[in-house]
Amino acid sequence: MAGALKKCMMLCCTSKIVSKEQMAGEAYEEAIASLTKLVSEKADLGGVAAAKIKDLTAELDAAGSKPFNPEERIRTGFIHFKNEKFEKNPDLYSQLAKGQSPKFMVFACSDSRVCPSHILDFQPGEAFVVRNIANMVPPYDKTKYSGAGAAIEYAVLHLKVENIIVIGHSCCGGIKGLMSIPDDGTTASEFIEQWVQICTPAKSKVKAKTSDLSFSEQCTNCEKEAVNVSLGNLLTYPFVRDGVVNKTLALKGAHYDFVNGTFELWDLNFKLLPTVSV
Repeated sequence: MAGALKKCMMLCCTSKIVSKEQMAGEAYEEAIASLTKLVSEKADLGGVAAAKIKDLTAELDAAGSKPFNPEERIRTGFIHFKNEKFEKNPDLYSQLAKGQSPKFMVFACSDSRVCPSHILDFQPGEAFVVRNIANMVPPYDKTKYSGAGAAIEYAVLHLKVENIIVIGHSCCGGIKGLMSIPDDGTTASEFIEQWVQICTPAKSKVKAKTSDLSFSEQCTNCEKEAVNVSLGNLLTYPFVRDGVVNKTLALKGAHYDFVNGTFELWDLNFKLLPTVSV
């Protein structure tokens, strides 16, 4: 904080005003405490400098108490993206304007803590991403799960992705919800529990094989087992199955532990026969 205070002193004594942007790197609470201490200890600052520091303290305090502004957060976020990424990578974005050819299709959870592009450093154009509750892939069903089917069909047949990755994660609320559904199947939500029951086979397997573990440990096991169920469900899509058989498409499972900062990746060795057309 010494550097910041020195900067404040120089600016005050030269009749310049410190902007919010210049103080952006400091926690406002720390800045307020340090500036207040400076005013109280340095009686020789002079009336003008002391008054400016008091004004700055009040400004920082007011800024910290302002309610969250979603429009401003979106605006500043886009400005940062445009200045730091879009305008600094003209070749990349001009190429993307012509089309996309991602190598990956990713199923990830909607959880705000597990953005796959952030975790795996995917650049624009690298991954075709589908996010939903508990990163689940439903089985082939033209009516019930047409949204998921459309995404998979587009990725495999039109974008020609070479890899489909299903990424589970630690502390997944969707998996906890699945593991909490009573054996009689009663539900308390309109959509969530119906959706997560896609991976009921994972729940049943974990309950049967890890009955000696705590509920939390069972959930961790289910997070990974549910990924395997989703990988199996992918094979119910004829075009996915054909891609795996013809070795133009690979299916991979993964688990991201944001508590410990680890990432597991695995393949499943499916023994498949070519699709038979009748």
